[in-house]
Amino acid sequence: MATGDDRTTRARVRTITDLARIAGVSPGTVSRALAGKSLVNAKTREKIVGLAREHGFRPNQMASGLRRQKTGVIGVVIPLGHDARQQISDSFFMTLLGYLADELTQEGYDLMLRRVVPGEDADWLDRFIGSGMIDGVIVIGQSDQFALIEDVADGYLPMVVWGNHKEGQRHCVVGTDNRLGGRLAAERLIAAGARRLAFLGDTGPIEFAARFAGAEDAASRMGVSLVALPTLLSPDRASEEIAAHLAAHEGEIDGIFAATDTLAALCLAALREGGIAVPETVRLVGFDDLPIARQTAPPLTTIRQDIAAGAHGLVQLLLRRLAGEETESLVLPPQLVIRQSA
Repeated sequence: MATGDDRTTRARVRTITDLARIAGVSPGTVSRALAGKSLVNAKTREKIVGLAREHGFRPNQMASGLRRQKTGVIGVVIPLGHDARQQISDSFFMTLLGYLADELTQEGYDLMLRRVVPGEDADWLDRFIGSGMIDGVIVIGQSDQFALIEDVADGYLPMVVWGNHKEGQRHCVVGTDNRLGGRLAAERLIAAGARRLAFLGDTGPIEFAARFAGAEDAASRMGVSLVALPTLLSPDRASEEIAAHLAAHEGEIDGIFAATDTLAALCLAALREGGIAVPETVRLVGFDDLPIARQTAPPLTTIRQDIAAGAHGLVQLLLRRLAGEETESLVLPPQLVIRQSA
């Protein structure tokens, strides 16, 4: 005979979220387990199925059917786990979003944009995918969410990520060869006469870590020094951190590789304010080749990412995945663009 507590528990298990709470897993894991996804851990799947049976839970088939209907909308999500204060008005984000909007419109899709701070919403990707509002998703940047993206990719096909490709990863990525780009940047600084290099940026996010690793490769091979100057991407904090780094290393650095053109432009302004000549005293190389790189004084030498080609690749691979096709990642070659800062 069921007790009052049993009846109360059964009454509470009405949704996937309820079942996830009892099972101690995410709603997305419950959804994939009940759908019979083979890549969900077998023990976890058995536990979830058993709990569902025990509590008489059945997924809402009407809602599932609605989610399978085409919405004509592609979700684009920007996770900011590495720096919650970074703004999506950042020049790189806006440039890529512009190209994505053009590509999706040409294919007959609308774009739904979402900015997330994973520390405030651990199930951000599962909830977006399961919202019933989108047909597929493009994630801009892996941030510090690589493991979560891998987990979701196990049971969800129509997802493509802008980011860095690692050997053996399961999620489909479009992005630049960041390690090669970092190597090209350091090689240019050295060719311009720099011998005491610094990397300006946060080495935590996967893309930036690869850029730093590439610069390390070149510095080690060429016998020059390289230090990392940790710098976040939110403009107010970045300016303060750059000024502090330059003061702390005054006279010790003659070549700076900035992880982005935005950071390079802020660094250029700080060097100018400090009376440090570029490139005569300090050489400076950015990364991205955004419009701002041509507008600074002096114009920035930088590593070009083909953002337009990246947006095209993201959309085309996603369309193939929406059609049920497994796709390989697309790694784009970086290009050194020499201007006047190095």
